[in-house]
Amino acid sequence: MLQADRRDFLKLAGVAGVTFTAGLFPGRDASAQAADFHFVQFSDTHWGYKGPANPDAEHTLEKAIETVNGLAKQPDFIVFTGDLTHTTEDPKERRARMKRMREIVGGLNVKDIRFMAGEHDAALDKGEAYKEFFGDTHYTFDHKGVHFIALDNVSDPGAKLGDDQLAWLAADLKQRKPDDRIVVMTHRPLFDLQPSWDWTTADGAKAIDLLMPYQNVVVFYGHIHQEHHHMTGHIAHHAAKSLIFPQATPGPQPRRPPPPPYDASQKGMGTRDITMAKSATFVELPVTRA
Repeated sequence: MLQADRRDFLKLAGVAGVTFTAGLFPGRDASAQAADFHFVQFSDTHWGYKGPANPDAEHTLEKAIETVNGLAKQPDFIVFTGDLTHTTEDPKERRARMKRMREIVGGLNVKDIRFMAGEHDAALDKGEAYKEFFGDTHYTFDHKGVHFIALDNVSDPGAKLGDDQLAWLAADLKQRKPDDRIVVMTHRPLFDLQPSWDWTTADGAKAIDLLMPYQNVVVFYGHIHQEHHHMTGHIAHHAAKSLIFPQATPGPQPRRPPPPPYDASQKGMGTRDITMAKSATFVELPVTRA
């Protein structure tokens, strides 16, 4: 469940972000075990993009970093959930974009930064350049009683996690207790949101099956450049807006339309501040249920 009535987290160059307070886990015992903390999620920064969907694309990331640095309470850490850079078929330019993106992000006051690849970063070379600049494409870490799992569903051009990564996930989950608090982070959605638009993970259902025995799981992802909330059983999936430009909402079109024209209000763009709270009052957002 999410409280989504505070809309003033980001107000930079007309970019409206959303502050989420996330009391994400239903298990009472699990909620009582961990301290409150918050982190910021950036997604789909697409450094290197140039186009009509955002004529200020070259400066948007820098302005967002200035805003995060100005927060009265700094986040514990920051996560970038993929598409750090905009795709290019030129390997040299790909690396130049990654280098520049990393330099800009170095201006964040918070130095605990977690990166994840998107298909724009990794699909053309199976993550080779990404790993040179940002490290592993899938990994885990723990923070104040919460176990975080970053999955890679972009390095495989077929939009798969793959058998090796699924085995790695299964082995990691075997070390968890049924009521542990688990946050999964991916780029693409793990469920079939809009397969014809590449808004799915080919073997995502296998990952969800591995996660289902655990009582307190939430998934954060990017890729679709908009807010979206979905349930697979008791597991909540929450999509983040893109920092750089919005995408069309899912619909009957067989192919994804191009990004909508630039809107001076830029209401479809933003960054998310997530508070892991052990006690709060929450308002449930509308969700679709599998």
